[in-house]
Amino acid sequence: MFPEKKSKWKLIVGIIVAILLVAVVSVFGAYKYMISPVNKHHTKNVLVRIPQGSSTVKIANIFKEKNLIRNPQIFAIYVKLHHENLKAGFYKFNQSQSIPTIIDHLSKGGKYQVAAKSVMIPEGSQLKEIASIIAKDFNMNSVDILKQLNDPTFIKGLQKKYPTLLTNDIFKPGIRYPLEGYLYPSTYFYSHDHPSLEEIVTPMLTETQKELTEYEAVMKEKKITPHTVLTMGSLIEEEATAFSDRALISSVFYNRLKAGMPLQTDPTVLYALGQHKSKVLYQDLKVKSPYNTYLNKGMPIGPIASPGKESVKAALYPAKSDYLYFLANKEGKVIFTKTLQQHNTEKAKFIK
Repeated sequence: MFPEKKSKWKLIVGIIVAILLVAVVSVFGAYKYMISPVNKHHTKNVLVRIPQGSSTVKIANIFKEKNLIRNPQIFAIYVKLHHENLKAGFYKFNQSQSIPTIIDHLSKGGKYQVAAKSVMIPEGSQLKEIASIIAKDFNMNSVDILKQLNDPTFIKGLQKKYPTLLTNDIFKPGIRYPLEGYLYPSTYFYSHDHPSLEEIVTPMLTETQKELTEYEAVMKEKKITPHTVLTMGSLIEEEATAFSDRALISSVFYNRLKAGMPLQTDPTVLYALGQHKSKVLYQDLKVKSPYNTYLNKGMPIGPIASPGKESVKAALYPAKSDYLYFLANKEGKVIFTKTLQQHNTEKAKFIK
């Protein structure tokens, strides 16, 4: 090849390379610009909801509609390039955050998620009280809630999800509320503004199942069912005070059962009456109900409240004792005794 032609080809190649470099730099610059914050000085947060099962394209469009990104296609490309798995839920973002930051938060979820709604169920709550809490926190009707929580079709749908937890024990004749004692006391967070009742109670059942799964081996060894554990746990929960020893209270109940004595625990009478009273009267003890442990020997037909972790544990691991009686003094200290005479002596001291 002639020197002039070589020189001409070198020039052409040089120009092409230069154009390509300029193009690459321009594309890179444009890409960098597109993934950068929309406005790095604007830090006011907006609530973003990512629905369950949303595609990357749908998520990208949500952020574009909120004016939090410049280009949804670039957002989708970034997700694909980095093989990120974006989690549903509620988040707070602002225009000072870049696409990499947004996607990092979405892929991690957890601490970056915010709750649209939350509800706190205290230990020892009865189903009626839980219904009232749900009604207040979610702007629902407590009567409708109780009606649905008593609906056999609704309950059987939950049984399919929790077959080992929600056994047919919850449908024993005389059971007031099938789910009494089964809704675990804790604080729950929801990613929907208006979750259904099923969406609200499902996490509570999940927590109860998780709690009992921890004791699966001991339950099997003692041949004790979830229904029995929760029933005993609820009695312990209702009798316990801040100073009491739940394991010792549990031992009293088990000792009485072994001796063939009625449990005679006042909270079961109050549950049978369906009301709260500061003092149980003699005539109250006569209320006819499968929950009344003064009239009926053995365990009540089902739980009378939602037991917490310590009460569930005490139901499975009672202390070793010879106690058959207990009472709480005015300070909340629980006094345990072995005989009725001792019990009456202590009762005369503290109960006026």
